[in-house]
Amino acid sequence: MTPSDSGPQVRLHIVSGKGGTGKSTVAAALALALACDGKRVLLCEVEGRQGIAQLFDVAPLPYEERSIAVATGGGEVYALAIDAEAALLEYLDMYYRLGRAGKALDRFGIIDFATTIAPGVRDVLLTGKVYEANRRRDDDGTPEYDAIVVDAPPTGRIARFLNVNREVAGLARVGPIRNQADSIMVMMRSRRTAVHLVTVLEDMPVQETIDGIAALRESELPLGHVIVNLVRRSPLDEPARKAVLDGRLTADAMAAGLGTAGVRHSPELVEGLLNEAVHHVERLELETEHAMTLDRLGVPLVHLEQLADGVDLGGLYDLASALREQGLV
Repeated sequence: MTPSDSGPQVRLHIVSGKGGTGKSTVAAALALALACDGKRVLLCEVEGRQGIAQLFDVAPLPYEERSIAVATGGGEVYALAIDAEAALLEYLDMYYRLGRAGKALDRFGIIDFATTIAPGVRDVLLTGKVYEANRRRDDDGTPEYDAIVVDAPPTGRIARFLNVNREVAGLARVGPIRNQADSIMVMMRSRRTAVHLVTVLEDMPVQETIDGIAALRESELPLGHVIVNLVRRSPLDEPARKAVLDGRLTADAMAAGLGTAGVRHSPELVEGLLNEAVHHVERLELETEHAMTLDRLGVPLVHLEQLADGVDLGGLYDLASALREQGLV
């Protein structure tokens, strides 16, 4: 498999990444970027954390599509928190006409029991709702949404989550569930789908990204971009970094520089700043090594700088602009 071109032809963007890398933040920013210039975009979450509501500072999302933001150029972002139990009730009503009976099963805990003992079925229900939104059309035949973004499970289980055919193979060989799984896999392996992996320049996230890429390729799922998040700018230029690493930045030089800048200092302050400089440069060296490792993977890379003031709605718009500027949208 070669990396798919996540250009305009891609309608379904699935965002995964190791916990703590900012996966949900990137998914939200991507939805805003896609909604620019008057587009309608659906942003879905499937883990029940209400992360979208927190990012956009809105009330917890129900199991229904709801407008949550207006993008640059007048586009609109809708959001949906997909709940497996609610999806199963909807599924039972759609295929078996078990409206009231399904709700009765839910009261007895059978719905929760079924989705717990059969995680493959749970994933079919979650991805099935995405499938339904993706194929929905207006009266004139145009898609209801120009793009769909899914804040998906972490990288460690993304291939299993998306590869629903394999997950239900031992549970449903025929019937509606199997047919739904087959239809979902056609969508997941389409050229109009891209799976993006979010990482940061640290050991475990980078390794999990490498493993995730291998798992996606093995499952023949379309790989999009690797998004390197939380990239930090250094105040030190290259000569200054080398001076720190080589030990040429001495306490006397540091004290002289502080004095020139008009900063009152003590030996303890100078020593602390020197130790911090060494730690900072060593971290930069490790990040450079991780960046080179990612570059060798042959997957398109996008870099998002760490937001100085943290993530708020304004920050999401800034990240959306960065995604557009780097060609992901």
